Amino acid sequence: MTAIEGAVVLVTGGGRGIGKALVEGLFERGAKKVYATARDPRTVTDTRAVPLALEVTDPASVAAAAQAAGDVTILINNAGVSTNASFLDSPLDDVRQDFETNFYGPLLMARAFVPVIERNGGGHLLNVHSVLSWIGLTGSYSASKAALWSQTNSLRLDLAPRGIAVTGLHMGYVDTDMAARIDAPKSAPADVAAQALDGIEKGAFEVLADDVTRQVKAGLSADLAVLYPQLAA
Repeated sequence: MTAIEGAVVLVTGGGRGIGKALVEGLFERGAKKVYATARDPRTVTDTRAVPLALEVTDPASVAAAAQAAGDVTILINNAGVSTNASFLDSPLDDVRQDFETNFYGPLLMARAFVPVIERNGGGHLLNVHSVLSWIGLTGSYSASKAALWSQTNSLRLDLAPRGIAVTGLHMGYVDTDMAARIDAPKSAPADVAAQALDGIEKGAFEVLADDVTRQVKAGLSADLAVLYPQLAA
């Protein structure tokens, strides 16, 4: 279990959506300091947070963030994109964009901040996944989140002996800019953030934030036609 009260936390993509809700929730739970990162730190509007410029796909930017935030004990990899590129029809650069941000971004952050967290006595890593980690409905986005899920599972084993716990957060649609054009039930960012922070404090391996996510996860042990009804035709 990891205490949020008194912790120093860095949240990537901390200026809006789930990231902003996480920043607010961290302060409500007594975090000592919260770094909120964004490509443009002026978009971070919570005056309690420490704005930090960061491009998660740029190794130099990640290294600079680790240098500036050397007191971090909890890292939350929330920043992501949703290109949803088709594997057959979209430019390969569009496919790569999802992987660069959603897979390699958290990997660069983990490689930079694990030594920081370890020097500070251990702590926690939270990676934000998706229900689409487990079902291939959105091309490159689903694949990048599936790859991140696998990365998280590997890091959990690697980091346990180093005093760093790892939690993966999965959820369906959330009422954020990324899902603005989608006409479907959506969770409130604050509700998802609260469950994520509960997971950190309880030492949960995974947090499944809504019924759809729990149903899809349960369906992984079934025949593929359960998750993909079109295959049963």
